[in-house]
Amino acid sequence: MAKNSLAARLYSGQVSYDFVGRRNRWYVISGIIVLVAIAGLFTRGLNLGLDFVGGSQFQVKTTATVEQGRAAAKSAGIPDAVVTKVGNDKLQWRTTTLDSNTLTDVVKTLATTFKVNEADIATESVGPTWGKEITSKAFQGLVVFLILVALFLSIYFQWQMALAALFALAHDLIITVGIYALSGFEVTPATVIGVLTILGFSLYDTVVVFDKVRENTAGLLKTARMTYSDAANLALNQTLVRSINTSIIALLPVASILVIGVGFLGAGTLKDLALALFVGTIAGTYSSIFVATPFLAQIRERNPQMAALAKRVSARRAADADRAAGIEPTTDVESANAIPMRQVGERAQPKRNIPRSKR
Repeated sequence: MAKNSLAARLYSGQVSYDFVGRRNRWYVISGIIVLVAIAGLFTRGLNLGLDFVGGSQFQVKTTATVEQGRAAAKSAGIPDAVVTKVGNDKLQWRTTTLDSNTLTDVVKTLATTFKVNEADIATESVGPTWGKEITSKAFQGLVVFLILVALFLSIYFQWQMALAALFALAHDLIITVGIYALSGFEVTPATVIGVLTILGFSLYDTVVVFDKVRENTAGLLKTARMTYSDAANLALNQTLVRSINTSIIALLPVASILVIGVGFLGAGTLKDLALALFVGTIAGTYSSIFVATPFLAQIRERNPQMAALAKRVSARRAADADRAAGIEPTTDVESANAIPMRQVGERAQPKRNIPRSKR
C-alpha cells in the first residue's frame, strides 16, 4: 500500500468520511428504496416459477405472437393458459396441472399448429404438493440461515453486532425481492440460491467491518480521545477501499452473466441467478457501509458507559479548542476524566479505636 494512496490516508485517518455521523441521511435513502421495493412487492407481487406454484408448462420455438399462442391454446383445449414470450424465438404456455393424456393431446395440437416436431416441444409438469414443499423448504433454509448468523455473531462478537447485521440483511433481502417484483423476473430455485449467496456476501462484508470496529474500540473506555461512533467511523474508512474493490471484482463476472448469458444466450436459469447476485451484491455493499455500522454505533451509544465516554470526549475537545484559541479552558477536563469515588473527604476516612486514657 503506497504511503500517499487514498487507502493509506483513509487507514491512518488523514482522510475521513463521516459515514456514522450522517446516518440519518443514509437511513432516509434506505427507507425510500425499501418502501419502493415493498410497494412493488404488494402491488405487482412475485412471479413465482412452476416449481413453487405447480402446474404444467409448454415451450415451442417459434416467432409467432402471443395472440397466436392464445388461439393455439384454445384449440388445444387449454383456454385459461397464460401465454408469454420467452426471448425472441419462443412461446410459453402455463396452465394448471394436467394429466398425462391431456398433456399428450396438447403437445400434438401445438406441434401441428406451429409445424414443429413433438420432441422439440419442452414440457414440464409439477404437482401442487411438490410446489408447496419447495416453497416450504426455501423458507426453512432462509430461517435456519438467519438463526445461525445471529448465534455466530453473538458468540464471536456481541449481540448488538448480531442485531445490526440482521438489520442489514433484512434491508438487502427486501430490496432484492422488491426488484424481482418490479422487474417481473420469474422466481425459481436458482433465485433462492442467488438470494442465499448474496446474503452470505453481505454478511462477509459486514463481518470484516465489525472486526475492525472491535479492534478500534478495544480499551476505548480507558481514554477520552474517541467516542464509539468515532471509532466505528474510523473502521469504516479503514475498510472502505477494500469493500469497494471486493464488490467490483464480484460484480464483474455477475454482470457478464447477466448481459451475455441473458442478452445473447437467452438462458433463463442464468438470468434468475444473475439478477439476484447483481442486485444483492450492490445492496450488500451499501448496507455494510451505510446501514450496519451506523446502526451498530447508534445502539452502542445508548449504553450508559458509552454515553459517559461521549461526554468526556466532548469536554476534552472543548478544552483543546479553548487552548488553541489562547483561552483558559472553561471545562475541568481532569474531573470529567476522573472515575467517581463513592467515599471522599475527612468524614469518609476509616475510624480508629483510641483508648479512653488518651482521649
